[in-house]
Amino acid sequence: MATFHFTKETPPDSMFSDFQALNKFQDELFDQLVQFSFQFLLEPSKSSRLMQQLEEFADNHGVGVGALKNVFKSLVYLPNAALKKSLTASQLQEDFQNLGLSGAKAASVAQQFEANLLSLSRGALGQTLMVNQLVDIEWKFGVTASSSELDKVGNTFLQMKLVINTGNGTKDVFLELTLPQFYSFLHEMERAKNSLEFLG
Repeated sequence: MATFHFTKETPPDSMFSDFQALNKFQDELFDQLVQFSFQFLLEPSKSSRLMQQLEEFADNHGVGVGALKNVFKSLVYLPNAALKKSLTASQLQEDFQNLGLSGAKAASVAQQFEANLLSLSRGALGQTLMVNQLVDIEWKFGVTASSSELDKVGNTFLQMKLVINTGNGTKDVFLELTLPQFYSFLHEMERAKNSLEFLG
């Protein structure tokens, strides 16, 4: 049994049949579908225009719209999962082949994935930051004055309240950190800031 990089479980049978169906497309038509899939991944806000393009594609080439949309979902799902799991283009190609896509077609998708990786990563990072945007932060330092554990008396700690925009409103997240944990947290925030500046 083949192992898959994008999931620990065996993918549903529908995925195998979707990729078998994709093998039947001529290279030129397959490449057009791949282009549509990366267009969707790069600009998800324009999905309504893409659905129109898929319907036109189905009409022009005598393909059922429902079946095409199912196949298209699998074609979009795999590169998206690869992006979330930080897979390489060759790992993505291997997963496509294990799902039954021909070697040449799998290589074609992997090539597109590699060519668009930076833009896809920026887009994914932007969506993550928009959904989990830090709106406000409150903190207070304290010192443990008494405790049932003697070695904890006199320890410094930091209590934080993070207000996060989840996309469906805000949520309060409470943290209590020791001083070393706080410095580690601060270091991670600085690294994230540097990564954002580098990608921006």
